[in-house]
Amino acid sequence: MMSQPILTVAHVDLGYGSLKVVFDFSLQVAEGELVGLVGGNGSGKSTVLRAISGMIRPWSGQILFDGKEVSGAKPHQMAMRGLAHVPMGRQLFPNMSVHENLMLGAYLPEARARREESLAQVHELFPDLAKYARSPAGELSGGQQQMVAIARALMLRPKMLIMDEPSLGLSPILVKEVMASIRRVSQTGLPILLVEQNVKQVLAVSDRAYVLENGKQVLDGPSRDLEGDPMIKKAYLGL
Repeated sequence: MMSQPILTVAHVDLGYGSLKVVFDFSLQVAEGELVGLVGGNGSGKSTVLRAISGMIRPWSGQILFDGKEVSGAKPHQMAMRGLAHVPMGRQLFPNMSVHENLMLGAYLPEARARREESLAQVHELFPDLAKYARSPAGELSGGQQQMVAIARALMLRPKMLIMDEPSLGLSPILVKEVMASIRRVSQTGLPILLVEQNVKQVLAVSDRAYVLENGKQVLDGPSRDLEGDPMIKKAYLGL
C-alpha cells in the first residue's frame, strides 16, 4: 500500500500558447518513493516537470504538493515549499569551485542556517565532491558535474527532488554511476521524481514509473512489472 503522496498531479492538460502538448495526465509520488517518468524525446516529460515546478500553469486539472494546491504557484514559491529541481544540462557555474556551486543551493534562510550540516551530508553521499571541493566545477567529468547539480539541490534541504534528464550526454558507464547515486539519495527517504529518456536505467532504479507517448499516459505501474511489459520491451528496450 502506497504511503501518503507528497506530490499529486491530477488530470492536467498542459501546453504553450495555443498548442496543447500533454493530455489528461495524472501522477503521484509518495513519501520515500523514487518514481520515473519516461518516454521518448518530445513526449511531454519536461513539460510536466515545468508545470510541477511552477514554470508553466496547467490549462486544467490540479497539482498538489505536500497536501496543498500549487497549480498557480511560481518557481520561487515552490522552492520555498520544499521542491528542488535539478535542471536538464546541469547548469553549473563552471568557473566557480565545486564548493561555491554547492553553497548556492543553500539560499533560503533555513537552508543557509544549516548549510554546514547539509554539506557534510552531501559529502557523505558524494565523496568525490569533498575531494574536488576547490576545483572549478567545469573541470570535472560529466558524471561528477551531474552529482554537483544533485548535491546543490540537496543543499536546499528539500521535501522532494525532481530531476530532468540527468543522464543526458553521459557515457553508459557514467550513466550507471549517476543512476546509482540517485538511488543512494532515494535511500535516505527523500522522494524523487526522475524524468528520463533512458528507460532501461530508470526502470532498474525506480520503484514505480509512468510512460508518456505524444503527451498521453500509456502505461504506469511498478518498475519491475514494466520491465517485462511487451510494449516497453519493443519500444524502449530493443528486445
